[in-house]
Amino acid sequence: EFDVTIPQDMAKGGSAEEVSGNGAEVLVSALAACGVDVVFANPGTTEMHVVGALDTARGAGESMRSVLCLHETVCAGAADGYGRMAGKPAATLLHLGVGLGNAVANLHNARRARSPVLNLVGEMSTWIKESDPILNMDIEGLARTVSAFTRTTSEADAIASDVRDAIAVGCLDSTGEGDGNVATLIVPHDLAFEREVRGAVLPLPSSPSGALSPQDEGVRTFLEGCAEALRRPGAKPAIYAAGAATLSRSGNFEKVGKIAAACGAKLYCESLFTRLDRGVGAPHASRLPYFPQDAVRELSKYDVVLIVDAKKPVAMFGYEKGPVDLIPLPEESVWEIDRGFDVDAAIDLLYREVGAEKIRPGVNCRGVFVTSERRPPKPTRPDAKLTASAMCSSIARHQPAGCIIVDESLTSGTNYYEASKGCPAFSHLFQTGGAIGIGPPLALGCAVACPHRRVINIQADGSGLYSVQALWSQAKENADVVTIVCANRRYNILNLELEKQKVTSSSHARNLTSLDNPPVGWAKIAEGFGVKASIATTVEEFDASLAEALGRSGPSLIEARLG
Repeated sequence: EFDVTIPQDMAKGGSAEEVSGNGAEVLVSALAACGVDVVFANPGTTEMHVVGALDTARGAGESMRSVLCLHETVCAGAADGYGRMAGKPAATLLHLGVGLGNAVANLHNARRARSPVLNLVGEMSTWIKESDPILNMDIEGLARTVSAFTRTTSEADAIASDVRDAIAVGCLDSTGEGDGNVATLIVPHDLAFEREVRGAVLPLPSSPSGALSPQDEGVRTFLEGCAEALRRPGAKPAIYAAGAATLSRSGNFEKVGKIAAACGAKLYCESLFTRLDRGVGAPHASRLPYFPQDAVRELSKYDVVLIVDAKKPVAMFGYEKGPVDLIPLPEESVWEIDRGFDVDAAIDLLYREVGAEKIRPGVNCRGVFVTSERRPPKPTRPDAKLTASAMCSSIARHQPAGCIIVDESLTSGTNYYEASKGCPAFSHLFQTGGAIGIGPPLALGCAVACPHRRVINIQADGSGLYSVQALWSQAKENADVVTIVCANRRYNILNLELEKQKVTSSSHARNLTSLDNPPVGWAKIAEGFGVKASIATTVEEFDASLAEALGRSGPSLIEARLG
C-alpha cells in the first residue's frame, strides 16, 4: 500500500548492519539492508560499478531485481508506479545530470503523488570534475527541483549512511517536514570503484518523528472541534480526501466514507489523484472538477470543508480573471488534517468522535458506499463506430476484480470514472503532476510491484508518445499490462484550452494540435517493441480485442481508433 508509514519489510529493528566491499557494493548492500529490492535503470559509464555490484554485493544477488528502461522518463514513471502500489521505494539508476534531466517530468509527477522514489545518480570522479568534462553539470541544482532530499556523497565511507538517510529522510519523510517523497543521492564515479570501503546502516525509524498525534492535547482538541463543525445542525459539510485517506490500508478509506455518511457530508477526491481503492465495498468519491471555475462552483455549495491528507486545492493554471483558491470559504470553515499529522490516528479519532462506527454500508450510509456490482450494459449496436464513451463502458464491463487501472486517458476517458463505479474492487491511479507521458511507465511499475494483479493502462495517444519506450520494458519483463491507446489523433485537451481561453482557431492551431498527418501507427510500434497488438474501429472489435488481451499473459496493446 502507498503511504509514508514504513512497510514491515523495511522497518528493520536492532543494531546497525555492517556492510563492506568497494563503494558500489556498499551502496547496493545498503539498499538491500533498507528493504529496496527493485532498480529501474538506464545506466552509463559512471554507473558501471553499481551495475556490477547488483550481482556481487552482500545481501543483493537474487533478491535485487533490475529492470532496464530505454529512457530515463520510463525509469522515473515506473518507480512512481511501484511506490504507489508497493508502499516502499524502488531505486532509479541514472547517468549523470543528463540522465536525471530526462527523468525530471515524471519525477515531478512522483513528487506531486508523494511516491517514495530513490534516485541514484552517477557523478564525475571528484578529481576530474573541476576540469569541466563535456557531460559535467549542476546535478544537485537540477535534483532539488523534484527532490525532498538531495545529497552528493563526499567520501566512500559515507555511502552506506547516505543511502539510509536518503530513504529515511527523503523517501519515508522521517522528519514529517518533506515536500514529497523523492530522494536523490549523487555518487561520484571514483567513490563507486574505491576499494575496502566500510559502512553501517542504522535501523529505519518506524514512523515520522514529528507527526502530530491525537495523544497530544492540542491535536485532540482540534479534532474534536472538527467533529463538532461537521456535525453542527444545519451544516452543509464536504470532505476532500487524498493520499492515505483514499486507500484500503488500515481501513482508512472505509472510515473516511463512514465519517462522510455520519455527518451527511459530500465526499470528494482530487481531480488528479494519486490512487483510489475503488469499486464494490468502497466509498465513491466525486472527483473535483478540473477547471477552476467549475471547482469553485461545486465547492460553493458547502459551508464547512474537511481536507484529509491533501493540500488545499488551488487552480492548476492562472486563467485570465480566474480564481486561485478553489474553496471559497473563510479559514475558520476549512479544517485540514494534512501530512504533518499521524493521518491514520487522526482519521480513527474523528471516526469515533462523529459516531461513524454506527454506519452500515447499504443500510444507513446515505449512498456514500458502493454496495453491489453494477457494470455498464452491453451495447445495443455492437457494429457501431467506436466512440470514447463506448470504449469507457467496455473497459468497465470487462475489467477483472482486483485490477489496477492506470489512467492517462485525459479527454477520451471522461466517462470512465462513473462507468466503473460499480465494478468489483480495484485500484485506480491517475496522472498527478500535470506532466504528460506517465501512463506506460506507471503501468510497468505497477506490474512489477503487483505481479498477480492485471494492469490496464487507458492511454491518450499524444501523451503516450512521450514514453512509448516503456512498451519494450513491459515485453522484456513479460508484464501483465493491457495498454489501450485512445487514438483520436489529436491533442484534444489543447483544443479545449483554445476554446476556454477564447483563442481564435487558425491553421497554426490545427497544425499544432493534430496528430493525423501522418497518423501514428500504434499497433506497428507495439509489435516493433515485442508487444502483441490489435486495432479496433467498432464496439464489437474493441470488446473482442479487450477480452482476448485480458485472457492471455504478458503485455498487449489495443489501438482504439475513436470516431
